[in-house]
Amino acid sequence: MLAPPRDPRNTGSGRRLRGYPPSTMTRVHNFSAGPAALPEPVLRQAAEEMLDWRGSGMGVMEMSHRGPEFMSIHAEAQALLRELMGVPAHYRTLFMQGGALAQNAILPLNLLNGRRSGRRGGPASADYVDTGVWSQKSIAEARRYGAVNVVASGEASGYTRIPERSTWRLDADADYLHICSNETIGGLEYPEEPDVGDVPLVADMSSSILSRPVDVTRYACIYGGAQKNIGPAGLTLVIVREDLIGHAQPATPTAFDYRVVADNDSMFNTPPTWAIYMAGLVFRWIKAEGGVAAMATRNAAKAALLYGALDASGLFVAPVAPGHRSRMNVVFRLRDERLDGAFLKGAQERGLAQLKGHRSVGGMRASIYNAMPIEGVQALVDYLREFERAHG
Repeated sequence: MLAPPRDPRNTGSGRRLRGYPPSTMTRVHNFSAGPAALPEPVLRQAAEEMLDWRGSGMGVMEMSHRGPEFMSIHAEAQALLRELMGVPAHYRTLFMQGGALAQNAILPLNLLNGRRSGRRGGPASADYVDTGVWSQKSIAEARRYGAVNVVASGEASGYTRIPERSTWRLDADADYLHICSNETIGGLEYPEEPDVGDVPLVADMSSSILSRPVDVTRYACIYGGAQKNIGPAGLTLVIVREDLIGHAQPATPTAFDYRVVADNDSMFNTPPTWAIYMAGLVFRWIKAEGGVAAMATRNAAKAALLYGALDASGLFVAPVAPGHRSRMNVVFRLRDERLDGAFLKGAQERGLAQLKGHRSVGGMRASIYNAMPIEGVQALVDYLREFERAHG
């Protein structure tokens, strides 16, 4: 157990910095979809090292990204990510910025290049599967850079299930096929990696990465923002097969060219140093807790507990079809929406925070990423039952 952190308001000389309120510590169960809860041991270590990282006399946010101190932080984070995910040697791991929304543009700029169809004289194109809001954002952005085919859509089901693989209208010459492995807003998730033959498979894994083991070799590229299972906002991870980089469209900005980023060890521009440091601490925590397989076991138990309570309820409903439900973002609603305000108010009073659903869909959403302990899920389940007894 890490020692309690030194109070950062104390300057070390017995003086307190002006303007800071008295110290308080009230931790809630934070169900935010992102930025999301971080493991408490990680937060404590970061607090302890805020002013002085390992005797260097400076905090990570103050370090030169070219200095030996940060270079060691960067190298460890890279190595741990590769170890945890089993990334093969012929894949590059890139630390970038801009989140998944930026990758919606950067990805097609790098991979939508006609190299596959060019063998038969055809135009450049990419296939996309539409499973909800984030897929739709990816599709709309990619269309700015080339032809996009929507090969399947969950619209007919109200985006409550992943389209059956047999219905996908794949193009064998597409430069890649893009999926969103977990739709954070809609609360549905691919139960397994889809079989797409020889077409390079690309996945936005922003809200599911490191939540369960993934066979990286099934993918040509994996990307995602870090602010859900990995660390604070600011860092974007890209894992891309080596043979696919170096073929960016001519108009690609230099800083967004995967070849340039890879050749410069993710330091062509100043990287998000603090976010990389925090990601490294989370990677270390995951490894100490038993690795990604242990995270998967815990996440399955948390999801089963919460969905079980919702399915047994007469007041709450989980709309996503079983078998397609997200283990990370549990979407639910009250059958009587007039009770929404009372439910959220009571939850806040009980230290159950950030349960309001996304503004585009309403209802409720409990994001139960790796850092959410099962005690937090149990507290939510207890409140669901209490609220139903009072209002059912």
